[in-house]
Formats: sequence, structure tokens, C-alpha cells
Amino acid sequence: MLDLDPSFRPVLRRDGYLPLEDLGVIGDGTTVALVGLDGSIPWMCLPRFDSEPLFCGLLDHEYGGHFAVAPEDLVEARQLYEPDTGVLTTELRSTTGLVRITDALVLRSGADLTDDAPVGRAELIRSAVVLHGTVRLRVDVKPRGGGQARALFNGLEIQVSRRPDLRLHLRCNRPLTALSSTHDLEQGDRLDLVLSWGRFHRHHRFDAESMLRGTADAWHRWMRHFSYRGPEEPLVRRAAITLKLCDDWVNGSLVAAPTSSLPAPVGGIRNWDYRYTWIRDAAFAVFAMRRIGFGEEADAFLGWVLDAFEQSRRPRIMYDLRGGPVPDEVEDNELEGYRRSTPVRWGNGAADQRQHDVYGEILDCADQWLRSGGELQPALWADLAGLADAAEHAWRQPDQGIWEVRGEGRVFTYSAGMCQVALDRAAAIGQRLGLPARTAAWRAQAGKLHRLILEQSWDEEAKTLSEHLDGGGSLDASLLALPLRYVVPADHPRMVATATAIAERLSAGDGLLYRYLHDQSPDGIAGDEGAFVLCSFWLVDNLVAQGRTEEAEELYASLCARASPLGLLSEQIDPSTGEFMGNFPQAFSHIGVIASGVNLARARAGAA
Repeated sequence: MLDLDPSFRPVLRRDGYLPLEDLGVIGDGTTVALVGLDGSIPWMCLPRFDSEPLFCGLLDHEYGGHFAVAPEDLVEARQLYEPDTGVLTTELRSTTGLVRITDALVLRSGADLTDDAPVGRAELIRSAVVLHGTVRLRVDVKPRGGGQARALFNGLEIQVSRRPDLRLHLRCNRPLTALSSTHDLEQGDRLDLVLSWGRFHRHHRFDAESMLRGTADAWHRWMRHFSYRGPEEPLVRRAAITLKLCDDWVNGSLVAAPTSSLPAPVGGIRNWDYRYTWIRDAAFAVFAMRRIGFGEEADAFLGWVLDAFEQSRRPRIMYDLRGGPVPDEVEDNELEGYRRSTPVRWGNGAADQRQHDVYGEILDCADQWLRSGGELQPALWADLAGLADAAEHAWRQPDQGIWEVRGEGRVFTYSAGMCQVALDRAAAIGQRLGLPARTAAWRAQAGKLHRLILEQSWDEEAKTLSEHLDGGGSLDASLLALPLRYVVPADHPRMVATATAIAERLSAGDGLLYRYLHDQSPDGIAGDEGAFVLCSFWLVDNLVAQGRTEEAEELYASLCARASPLGLLSEQIDPSTGEFMGNFPQAFSHIGVIASGVNLARARAGAA
């Protein structure tokens, strides 16, 4: 649960690794770093989200590397964000004293985070101050694969063995002679460290307090746009910042998560690289961000989707951050994986899957783009119209579905529903703008597909819509998203019955839901998984739309209580322990926090 003034707690490791709940995230719109409760940074990719990690201890605590700043004889610690910022403080108590470390990826002075322009300085600052007693502070900079240091200007130049393309410079307000050092500090003493990977100069000003203040000020200016009055407001505020940290501020793209290969479950092989942009994630993010005051980010996401589609000339389910193809999936046998969960993977093998929901995602983004004041050039409209024509037939063909099964494809109901969205949005665009198109045919086909979903996927014995269009009664939680995409009304009797069936049959207990049951819906991958956080937020949205507001509020509160003390969420949760599973922090989960909160706030306002 988000705790704005947390208590100190022991630093515990499992199999040599911190729990995901004990990690915070900082970023600058180009990359992020994860900061542990123990004062370490076990994850940072440079220079971009999807670059090879410089510090990769998250996936191999012995050989992956880290940037650690911590007192000897550490006893307990706590972490908290400076309010409404991406600046993180970690307070660590040793047997002799207390030290506070403030971490940030530095933003330029006066930066406007709504502008599609670089605002990061390619610098990580770690600023330690002793609050009480005396502390022997250990500093250990250990890139993956090792590195060599030599004196340069007022610090050290670091040459990374695996990354000759990186030129790193480590500065400090105290003398440094090696990548590992100890510093004896008394109350009031400071140790300021700045790691740079951009340009650096001999006479560059070194003012840690000014850098931190300028970074916090930039976040505060951005949060002035925040507009939300509803349940769990502190967590919704933090979710907005977390989504911003997953956003590539220059390109407008959004990573599904800034990490790779965090397992779901621990010990399993469901370890994927999420450092890319899925079209459906951007579409859901647009809804969330626009409704809490961040229209610029919403428009940037929409524009990026249309740019990526126009450049590729064919619909892809995911792209890299610049709109290019995602790298092929490879396994890294040098790393043992988080808590010894192999394999570690880079790239994503699902990138070229057939997933028919992408037709609807792209055309829905185009429709929202126009509604927000954007324009469509004739060539782009011709390509979009071609998508609608393709969707008219694609729904009949098997695909891998929203959950990217790696087994045999089926005709998924949600995929058919998103083809209906493609046809409906294309017809709406064509009619609104008077564009040359098969508007009437698209609208007629959208209506036909709507009726077909309600009739053909319905299983009378199970009293539910089915995950496959040919019925059968098996379920997957993506059916809860049909009302969110305006395919089927949430209060339609068959949708109400489906939501009830999902809540009962896919329950993982205490409001958590599985995406599907593996014994009934095999996906071609060995092993089970945890409860998928976003699916429970989708259930909240369905309950709200059905008028069951009190039930929705109770479920929403229970889900929000599962956030870490810093207000962060992973992709999945282990139902038996409550531990986080999967890549972290997960954009989808924070989208759920925002979207469901907005829906509940509107329901409250309507009932007032």
C-alpha cells in the first residue's frame, strides 16, 4: 500500500534478490533506473530504455552489476518520493548512524515535460547526507562485464568492457581513485555522485543541490496539469508520474515496462522483454492520461501510433521506441535470471504474431486523434481505409490474441470485437469528414459483427460469452474489455452474465483474476502464472457501468492497497503470497489505477 511516510523496515533478500516491492523507479524520458531499498541501483539501460543494461544485477545479483551507495552494517531502511516528483529518497540506518540518499535522473533547468523535446541531461545523481551519527559509506560502481577507471577532469572516466560505445564519467565532491571506495562521514556531511554518459567538460559546474532542485521543479510544473478528484487520489497521482516515467518524451511512445525477463512466476520460463511499445498499451494510456489533465501526452501517444503505422505501411502489434521493428528474441545464457528464473531474454518473439486486435487499436487511435483536433492526410487515410477493409475479413481467421499465446491460434472473441471497433471507427471517420470510403458497408459489417459476437460466442450452458467465437464456454478476462471499447454495453444481460462468470471462474481470490485457466486454455508455454492486475481493474469498470458502484469501490480499494509502499505495481501478483511478479513497474497496471478511478469518480458525481 502506498505510504507517504513509511516506517523503517529490515532489508530482506530472497535468493540474493530484493523483492520487487522494495524497488523504486526514477527516469528522464529516455531511460530509467531502479533503486533498491538497500541503496543499490541494480537496473539501468543506457542510453535508452531498450539499450543493453549497464547495471543488470536485477537479473544476476553476482555478475549483472550495480551502482551501490550504502552504509556498512545496514540495519533497516525506508523509501519515499519527494511529493509529485520522480525524485526518490532512501534513508538507511546502520548501527552507528542514519544517511539519506536522494536519487534522480537529472532534468534540465526550466524543463517543460509536456514538450516533445529532450529534457534529460544524461546524468544520474546520487546525493547522500548523514542525518544522524556517523556512517562509513560504501560506493561500488560495477558495470555488467566490468570496467576500467582512470582519472579525468575532476572525477573518473569509466570504460565499460561490454560497451565500448559508452563514454562514462563519474564525478564526486570528494576524491575518487577507483570504482569502489569507502567514505567516513559525520552528521551533516555530504557525498554527491554524478554519473554522466553524454558530453562532459573539465569546468562543468558541480552543484548537486541545484540539479536536484531543478529536477523536482520540472516535475512540479508538469503535475500542475493534474486534474482528478476521486478515490485513492495519492495513488492516482503517483500512477500518473509512473506512466510518465515509462514514456519516451521525445518520440511519444510508451514502454510496456522498463524491464526485461522478470518472471511470472518465479522459477518459471514466462520471462519476456517489455521495453517496447505495444499499440494497445498506447490506446489504453490515451484514455487514462487525457482524463486526468494530460492531453499533450495523450496526443503524443496518438501521433506516435499513426506515425509508426504510416512508416511501416502495415499493422504491427509492437514497435521499438522510434517506430521501427522490435529486435528478434534471443536468450542470454550468461545471466542466471531474477531469483534464478531462466531464461533471460532480449527482444520479443511475439512482435510478428498475428493479432487481429491491432486493426481496432490503430483505427481507434485515429478516431481519437481526429476528435482531439488532429488531421489525416489523404495517403494515411487510404492506408487506414485499407485496414478497415482487412478487418472486415480478418476476424474469421485464427490469431494469437491479446495474450500472445505461443501455441496454435484460435478465433478469439476479443480479436473479433476489435475488428468490429476497426469497422465502426472507420465508418465514423469517413462519415464525419466526408471522405471517400465504403462507409455504409463498414457500418453494416460492424453491426453484423456486434450481433455475431453476442450470438455465436454465447454458451447457453455456461451462461457466458466465450473466449473463442465458436463458443465452448471457456473464458479469458479480455472479454471484460469489450465494454471498454464500446463493442458490447456493460449492462447488456449477456455481458453482465459474462462479468459474473469471470469474477467466479477466473478468481484468484481477494479480488484478483487470472487472465485464463491454463488447463482450459493452453497457450503453448509450460507452467502457470499469477493474477494479472489489469484484469481486476477491468472488472471494476464493468461493475461501475452496471451501476454496482459500492462493489466497484470495494474492489478498487482492495486493488490499490496492493501497491508497494512507493505506490508502484507489477504486471502480476502471486495470489498465495501477495508478492509482485512479472515486469516492473508495469504501465498497464497503472493505467488501470487511473482509468478505474476516473470511472468511479464520474459515477460518484453522477449519483450526487
